[in-house]
Amino acid sequence: MNSRTRPKLEALAAARPPEPAAAPARPTVLVVDDTPANLTLMAQVLNKTCRVQVAVSGAKALEIVRRSPPDLVVLDVMMPELDGYEVCRRLKADPAACHVPVIFLTALTRPEDETAAFDAGGADFVTKPFNPATLLARVRTHLELKRAEDRLRGRNLVLSDELALRQREVEALRDTTLFVMVGMAEFRDADTGNHIVRTQEYVRALATWLAAQPEAPPGLDAAAIDDMARAAPLHDIGKVAIPDAILLKPGRLSAPEWEVMKTHSTAGAALLQRAIDRLGNAAGRLLLYGQQIARHHHERWDGSGYPDGLAGTAIPLAARLTAVADVYDALISRRPYKDPLTAEEALRYITADSGRHFDPLLVRALQACAAELARIAEHWRD
Repeated sequence: MNSRTRPKLEALAAARPPEPAAAPARPTVLVVDDTPANLTLMAQVLNKTCRVQVAVSGAKALEIVRRSPPDLVVLDVMMPELDGYEVCRRLKADPAACHVPVIFLTALTRPEDETAAFDAGGADFVTKPFNPATLLARVRTHLELKRAEDRLRGRNLVLSDELALRQREVEALRDTTLFVMVGMAEFRDADTGNHIVRTQEYVRALATWLAAQPEAPPGLDAAAIDDMARAAPLHDIGKVAIPDAILLKPGRLSAPEWEVMKTHSTAGAALLQRAIDRLGNAAGRLLLYGQQIARHHHERWDGSGYPDGLAGTAIPLAARLTAVADVYDALISRRPYKDPLTAEEALRYITADSGRHFDPLLVRALQACAAELARIAEHWRD
């Protein structure tokens, strides 16, 4: 297109009249009555402003609604087989039709009939014989209310989708941040290999078994189990604070070196607590479990562990689960200072320490999940 042609086309476009707006679709009103004459009269009253559908029985009305819900239902009460009250109750129980307003149009005039109509879910109650102008006004009012409610529900769905998207973004960012944090500890302790992944899956398996037992603690639902499992890899995050000469020493640690190594629990907990303090209410349960695990996964059931000497159920459940999973994986893994045990040997070792080092209930969980833990260990072997 050359420079002379463009101004002419733009002028033509500016002079062209705008496209007429599409006329809004007429609302659909379903009229239900077992008397054909009443249906004919209602269609004459409503068809100037509405698209009218008719049904001669409650069953037929429900069939029409199942195919395509109308915008409003005008419903007689006294019909054979299914009366109007039952039809309305069924409509309100149907998720696809529960938002459709129902106007009862009936010859019944007792107060208890009106009460029954509203109890069934009706939006309005009009008695026969009716004034056409009054009925049209009622229909118009309820159609306008429904349009407003539909717009509001649509907006709420959009907001809900946006909120869910933002929540997924926040969770992805949090998980990525945790992955980086755990990765820092891994880079400094390369001998652990896939230890953190195996530990996470062991915790998930043990907690899932525990949740199905009568002794399961309250609140151990699927979401809590997932958060505990995803927090388990943070158990040794505090090792980033341990000097290389101690962390990477190939042989056994001296007593002073061991005291330094033990500080990884409090260092990791402090690191995660700073993150929790900074995030406030947005920290979520995962970081809280991570902080508990980092600090307390070396506590012992009999109170002889560190750093706080907690005993029994005073040790947070997430930390007790991680303690069993962590020791089990350490036992079956090769380290510079030891050969691996078999799964059976590791199970016997932990069972022998039930009630001293480990929660007896979680030792039972380990025994019950032995085959599953073996599969996890094989899948994520170093």
